[in-house]
Amino acid sequence: MTLRDTTHRTRFSLLIALAVLLTIPALTGGDSFARPRSLATSEILSSPTDLAMVPVLPPAVCGVQATDVPEDGGGIISVTWEVPEDAPGTEFITGFEIFRYAPGETLALIGDVPPADREFEDGSAEDGTTYQYVVRSVSRSGFTDSEPSGPAVASAQWFARGRLPVLLVTLFFCIAVLFFVHRAKGGAELFIRKIPGLEAVDDAVGRATEMGRPVLFVPGIETVSEVGTLAALTILGHVAKRVATHGTRLLVPVADPIVMTTAQEIVRAAYAETGQLDAYDPGSVAYLTYDQFGYTAGVDGIMVRERPEAVFLLGTFYAESLILAETGHAIGAIQIAGTKETSQLPFFVAACDYTLIGEELFAASSYLSREPVMLGSLKGQDLTKMVIIYVIVLGFVVGSVGALVFPDGSSFFSRAFDALYSWFG
Repeated sequence: MTLRDTTHRTRFSLLIALAVLLTIPALTGGDSFARPRSLATSEILSSPTDLAMVPVLPPAVCGVQATDVPEDGGGIISVTWEVPEDAPGTEFITGFEIFRYAPGETLALIGDVPPADREFEDGSAEDGTTYQYVVRSVSRSGFTDSEPSGPAVASAQWFARGRLPVLLVTLFFCIAVLFFVHRAKGGAELFIRKIPGLEAVDDAVGRATEMGRPVLFVPGIETVSEVGTLAALTILGHVAKRVATHGTRLLVPVADPIVMTTAQEIVRAAYAETGQLDAYDPGSVAYLTYDQFGYTAGVDGIMVRERPEAVFLLGTFYAESLILAETGHAIGAIQIAGTKETSQLPFFVAACDYTLIGEELFAASSYLSREPVMLGSLKGQDLTKMVIIYVIVLGFVVGSVGALVFPDGSSFFSRAFDALYSWFG
């Protein structure tokens, strides 16, 4: 081999080595000859796995305050704090941990909250014990504790000023009821507007007597614990007295065994009070079934077979209301209905002759019995509701006029209402 060939081979090997070195950066996606550079914080955070490597600790919260929760039963301290929004690391906070310590105790973790919260209620505080609190800001890089709060002591309050309006309304209601009860017992005639549905009770029973047909009383499908059922049973006593006096048959199908027992005693007492106990039939009050539509089918069957002249649908009704009312309308009976379920009232209004709307069902016992205590209670309720409505209307009118005359809200009335509102809590 000549020296010239050796030189050519050496040059060729150098060219191949140079070509390989120039190809490596392209294959690795970077410049192999560039100087190493430090990554920026934003580049580090671009990978979730590198978050824990961020050397920025969360900022300490400031303004930590601990105060007793006002107007409560005691045992609760409210802890509040603020977070400096412009401090570095604020955006990395993952939550807050609340620590508490008392004299003679060590710092103890009592709870944690999400990063958006700025308040925590310590419900495990003991009344009369002084506590201080520390709020810890937590991130994936670490944590930072705040300065301790001032001392706080939980205590119970005997009077909640925020409920003062309720107390005043309750006192006014009690005084009004006692006043009207005293007047009713003294023989004064208390005015109660006429309720057409209740005024028609005697006419319906009288018509059934003339036609020689029975009276059907349906007290709803709920148990005796329902206020609507109780109101219906009260009206049943009055209807039973009229039926016993006229010598008409009474049919009372029920959907609850306890309601059946109660209704039997009410009807029996009504017959005894009118001196017609011998005419009382225990089978007039019968239990059908607790199933909603099974009971509805049973009552409809009684209507079709017995064809009562007067039908009373009083109590708690749901989807069966229109079925019962339509059957009663089909047989040509006089129907008097009432329920506390406002969604069923349109069906009764459409298919029945008389409908007790709203509180008329509950006022029926007072209206029919004319008992002094019940009348006084009814009048006291009406007066209290009337006063509340007048106060609401007066506040609306005064506030609206004040806002129109004094747009800046500096009127005497505006200041007076603001003062009353702040005083009431």
